Amino acid sequence: MHIHILGICGTFMGGLAALAREAGHKVTGCDAGVYPPMSDQLRALGIELIEGFGADQLALRPDVFVVGNVVSRARLADGSPKFPLMEAILDAGLPYTSGPQWLAEQVLQGRHVLAVAGTHGKTTTTSMLAWILESAGQQPGFLIGGVPLNFGVSARLGATQRPHAGEGPLGHSPLFVIEADEYDTAFFDKRSKFVHYRPRTAVLNNLEFDHADIFDDLAAIERQFHHLVRTVPPSGRVVVNGLEESLTRVLHAGCWSTVSSFGAAVSDFSAQGDPQAFDVLHRGAAVARVQWGLTGVHNQLNALAAIAAAHHVGVPVQQAAQALADFQNVKRRMELRGTVGNIAVYDDFAHHPTALRTTLDGLRRSLGPDARILAVFEPRSNTMKLGAMKSQLPWALEPANLVFCHTAGLDWDAAQALAPLGVGSGQRAQIAADIDTLVSQVLQAAQPGDHIVCMSNGGFGGVHERLLNSLSK
Repeated sequence: MHIHILGICGTFMGGLAALAREAGHKVTGCDAGVYPPMSDQLRALGIELIEGFGADQLALRPDVFVVGNVVSRARLADGSPKFPLMEAILDAGLPYTSGPQWLAEQVLQGRHVLAVAGTHGKTTTTSMLAWILESAGQQPGFLIGGVPLNFGVSARLGATQRPHAGEGPLGHSPLFVIEADEYDTAFFDKRSKFVHYRPRTAVLNNLEFDHADIFDDLAAIERQFHHLVRTVPPSGRVVVNGLEESLTRVLHAGCWSTVSSFGAAVSDFSAQGDPQAFDVLHRGAAVARVQWGLTGVHNQLNALAAIAAAHHVGVPVQQAAQALADFQNVKRRMELRGTVGNIAVYDDFAHHPTALRTTLDGLRRSLGPDARILAVFEPRSNTMKLGAMKSQLPWALEPANLVFCHTAGLDWDAAQALAPLGVGSGQRAQIAADIDTLVSQVLQAAQPGDHIVCMSNGGFGGVHERLLNSLSK
């Protein structure tokens, strides 16, 4: 079929486009920001991209329009629609669907889906799980909200039949690993995306309050997680973080599948030792060892989640642990972008306060107490822009020696929120309304031996390259 994707340059919709193209469909798409790297990846696949959401795109006459959740019925200040193409589709009565629903019907049907859900670590854990299955010779398909360095692509269909069959009537069905997002599906479907995926293996990695733009409170998110649990079949498995009270509440609301826990001392899977080199315990007995380049307790827990999920489809713990030794992480997950004058500049996707804290904690743990860490961040997610978690920022940034905050687009006072750290020139924290000022502040403070961590879930104005270029001068 010919599908036309509205909002094609987002990580999820771009991955969906790649899968559709690989499956033999004709794919076109549009977005308001058609720019690299996603635009380059899509054009290389032979996908025609159109800038904007003009109603004239009806002339493409696709079989179905696939609508991303960036699209809404919003109006501009002059009263005209922000997305004229969507209005034209509705007026003409043409067929349209959401990305998650199209994926469920056209790709996931007939596959054993392994879905990774959670507030933090979804992309990393999904990548780990895909790599473990790949190393076990299972050739899984996957759709990930980032680019795992072991694969170099964010999505692929994988084998049409499982190379090494598992037990049960669906043991031959191919494996597909998907990052299962709790964000809403589309303007016409306010359920979480992951409700569409119907996993046989569901990983509940962690659960905190997030997405303040669509959820009123933690209980509202827990309800969506329970909707996911309701879709797991009796022979399926829920892999759950045993350290999270919120997930305990989710399962207490009802669970009809087998459960495998990780993280806590009494869990089915636990860890013993430093996050960079630790023993994996299965029901209290040491059965494997992970030695790798990743840092932080959060990644240790991510590893246990991936090992437990792979175990459900027949991968021995020892084999999974060996695969993780070769795991190269994901682009924009503590990715070293360059070193100039003995000053290292990293790019990290962290944006929720807990993610900021765990990223910095992991780096501090690996560098030791004497190294200087400079945290450069922008509160860019909808939750952070709303200021719902601003009071947590001093705690989140505490492991850093110096903090630099980009304040453009905020409706709340960043200086006031960061006041416990001390704000101003010569203080522990500084704020800047534009990238030029931010770069200047960092350059004035940087010293040889420093580690500069740039944290954002957006492009951050190319701050990484600007810092590296300025440092080299």
